Amino acid sequence: MIEPTVFLNGAFIPASQASLKIYDLGVVSGATFTEMTRTFRGAPFRVDDHLARLYASLEYGGISISISPEEMRERILELIARNFPLLENGQDLAVVCFVTAGENSIYAGRAEQSPSFVPTICIHSFPLRFVNYQHFFSQGAHVVTPEVRHVPPQCLNPQSKHRSRLHWFLADQQARKIDPNALPLLLDLQGNISESTGANFLIRKERTIFSPTPRNILQGVSLQTVREIAAQLNIELIEKDLQVEDVVEADEAWLSSTPYCIAPCTRINNLSIGDGKIGPVFREILEFWNQRVGINIPAQIMAATY
Repeated sequence: MIEPTVFLNGAFIPASQASLKIYDLGVVSGATFTEMTRTFRGAPFRVDDHLARLYASLEYGGISISISPEEMRERILELIARNFPLLENGQDLAVVCFVTAGENSIYAGRAEQSPSFVPTICIHSFPLRFVNYQHFFSQGAHVVTPEVRHVPPQCLNPQSKHRSRLHWFLADQQARKIDPNALPLLLDLQGNISESTGANFLIRKERTIFSPTPRNILQGVSLQTVREIAAQLNIELIEKDLQVEDVVEADEAWLSSTPYCIAPCTRINNLSIGDGKIGPVFREILEFWNQRVGINIPAQIMAATY
């Protein structure tokens, strides 16, 4: 069996040979910035937007790399060309880029007093596990607000996509104690809705969409796609602070994320959102998304066996 390829520190190598050193700051300190795009029939979606955010995150983190965004894009396309043919019919890839601050030579016991870190650069892919999202499109997602709160923007810039995600890990565990299929929806320190683990959250009341303010959420590429489609449909999108009661009283709620694009959310904390059913505006937006990427997204997800 041919194994997938990984790009690591300048070379394409078999996935089984790709590894990080135990003293890499991505392991020691979580000093890692990352982006993930997905393919539609092998073509990456909005890869330039993801790369723009990756390089902005690296600048925020004070990490400089020798590969330009254009060169990184070329390597992404080459990785897809190598790995997409290994998929079964109907599958698509998640493509992940991540950059760490490199190996910490002091931590590793070396003698340097002023270590110069060489960043670790990696691009890898994996088949999207669509079966994990099938219940979103058959009955709607269930979100639970955990005790764990979202990291305040005074601590970490929410517009940088990083892997300092212990709070997500803990929030996931708390949500699954309520419902094994639930996703956490984190509140900020003031009790406002922020985001889920790897997904933005939106609600719809009448013909208006509401998103949490950008003060403490990542401005997702999928969220931007929703914004663009809403404009095409002449639907206003307003950013404002949202509370749990706003969600319960909404007509619809949605999650937006790279793997499944947009998904309906029908329950929060075991309470129905609106009438508890998948709503009509969600279907409108999804149909425009289908046209944009040339594929029926829910049909692809529901047909999957992996």
